[in-house]
This record gives sequence, C-alpha cells and structure tokens, in this order.
Amino acid sequence: MKKIVVFASGSGSNAENIINYFNDKGNVLVTKVYCNKKGAGIFNRCKRLNKECVLFSKNELFSSDDFINQLKKEADYIVLAGFLLKIPSKLIESFPDKIINIHPALLPKYGGKGMYGMNVHNAVKENKETETGITIHFVNENYDEGAIIFQATTKLEDTDSPEDIAQKIHTLEYEHFPKVIASVIIQ
Repeated sequence: MKKIVVFASGSGSNAENIINYFNDKGNVLVTKVYCNKKGAGIFNRCKRLNKECVLFSKNELFSSDDFINQLKKEADYIVLAGFLLKIPSKLIESFPDKIINIHPALLPKYGGKGMYGMNVHNAVKENKETETGITIHFVNENYDEGAIIFQATTKLEDTDSPEDIAQKIHTLEYEHFPKVIASVIIQ
C-alpha cells in the first residue's frame, strides 16, 4: 500500500477531495494532513472526515530532521494541496520526485513566488488570457518549476471575472488532481 501525506494551508477543499477519492481505494491511503496555519479551514474538514490534521511550524519544516524522519514513516508521497510555503531542499532530497503540487495556471505562465490563489486569477484576467488551466507538477527547489506531470485547460470569456476564473479552475482541480496523483503513485 502506498501512503500519502497532504500539506495544506487554507480551507482544504482540494485536500478533502483527495481524501475522499482515496477512501475507497485499497492500494493508497492518506495517512495524515499537515497544516502550517493555525485556524485554517482544513482542521474542521479533517475533523469531519475523521482524518488527523497536525499543525506544524515553518521552523519544523526548515530545521527539523525529526520532522522529515516522521514524514518518512508516514508517507511514500507528499501532496501539496493549497500549501503556500516553499519546500526546503532537504525535504525534496528526502522525497525525490515524490512531492506533487497543483498550480492554478498553465505553467510556466503565472508561476513563482506570490503567484497563488486569486493573485493568479487576477493576473490571468488583467492579461486578457483566452484560456487558463491547472498544472500538476513535481516539486523542485524553485517555485513552480518542477517537471510537469499534467495540464488541463479551460476557455475564458471576456466577461469572466477573477472569481469566475477561480471557479473554473476549482472544477478542473477537483476533476483531475486525485486521478493524476493516482496515476503517478500506482504504476
């Protein structure tokens, strides 16, 4: 059985989708969720889903061999689902090509530090893009520059607001992210 740990920073809708997707799959288990923001919505979602969610600090992520050793016991793969901190090199080295992230744009466009959530959707709108999408990729030492695993697109209308764009992106995320994770993990 392959084990996944999910990292989240926000409301946790993608994390919940991943947990639910793998609940009935006997060959993959989401063992735990980690969150770096006290009071984030993911804690309530995990409580409702009966899934352990652990608060951890930036210091633990960047400075603790104990934290990495704990992750090695709990996970074969780490999935970033709305997780906003840059992953340190030491963790990437411990999980080579086993940390998967989703980005709400078609990389390499609209990637990099500070490009997340509504920042991305606002930039897409401001630049009058006719399409956008999601990129699922492996994590490397640079923001949003890891090897691309999968991309999906959606058409945009001139009348689409950034909120409309966000909704279209969420639809793509919910449809594709768990399936793509499964395709990487179950080979």
